[in-house]
Amino acid sequence: MKPAEITQAISENLSLMRKSERKVAKFILEHLSEVIHMRIVDLAQAADVSEPTVVRFCRAIDFSGFQGFKLALAQQLASSPSQGKIAVTETDSITQYTFKVFDSTVDTLLKARDSVDLVTLNLAIKALCSAKRVEFYGFGASAAVAFDAQHKFFRLQIPTAAYSDPHLQNMSATSMGPGDIVVAISQSGRTTTLINAIEEVKKRGAIVITISPSDTPVASAATIPIYVDAKEDIEIYTPLSSRIAHLVIIDVLAIGIAQHKGGDLQEHLLDLQLGLESLRVPLISPD
Repeated sequence: MKPAEITQAISENLSLMRKSERKVAKFILEHLSEVIHMRIVDLAQAADVSEPTVVRFCRAIDFSGFQGFKLALAQQLASSPSQGKIAVTETDSITQYTFKVFDSTVDTLLKARDSVDLVTLNLAIKALCSAKRVEFYGFGASAAVAFDAQHKFFRLQIPTAAYSDPHLQNMSATSMGPGDIVVAISQSGRTTTLINAIEEVKKRGAIVITISPSDTPVASAATIPIYVDAKEDIEIYTPLSSRIAHLVIIDVLAIGIAQHKGGDLQEHLLDLQLGLESLRVPLISPD
C-alpha cells in the first residue's frame, strides 16, 4: 500500500471492522502524529483494547504488523504534513471538520499541481485551440465540472456543449467527427457508460481528452489522458477535493487557450465583460 493511501484505507474500512478494531482506528485518525511515536502497548492502552486487537486492526488494512503500519504512516505524514489534520471522524466539531475540508482541498490541489504532466496539458491545449467543436461529458459530481467547463469554453469562441445524460452523450458521440474533441471527466475513472461513449467518439475519428485518475479504464481509453489522482480521507462522505482539482484543470486549459488565441479573443472577452455590466446593480461609491 502507498503511504498516501493509509488514512484513506482506514476510513473506507471502518464499517467492516470489529467494534474493538474501530476503537483503534478512530483513535489513530484523531491522533495521527502521536501514534507514530507509540509502542503497540501504548496504543492498546490509549485505545482501551488488547495488543492482539491492534495487530488485527493492522491486518484489516493490509499490514502484517504494527511496526510496518507505523513506518508507512510516518512516511505519509512526512510527504503530506497537513494529512494528519485531514481525516474526518464522526466526533469532529464544526470547527474541526471545517478546517479539515479546507486543508484537504489545499493538500489535494498542491499534489495535483506537482504531479500533473505539463507536456500532456500543452498537447491538450493545442488540440483544443484547433478544434471545430468541443463537448464535455460527465456523470454525477463530474457533471457539475462538465457544465462549468462548457460555461468557460463557450466564451473562448469555440462551439461547445456539455452532457450528463447517457442518451444525449450517445447521440453526441455518434455525431462527432475528425476535428472535434470530447473532454470526458470522471472522478472514479470506471464509469462504464462513459467508457462506451469514449470508444464511440474515437470510432468517429474525433479526439478524446480525459480528466480522471491514472491507471483506470477511462484514462486508458483516452487519446490525451490528463491524470488527477486525488485520494481524500473525507471521500467517505462525498467527493470534495477531487472535484475542485478537476475544476482547476479546466481553468488551466481555458487560460492556455486564451493565451494561444491572443489579441482578438482578448477583445471578445472584454466585450463580454462589458455586456455583463448592464445586468448588474451599479456599484455605489462611498461618500
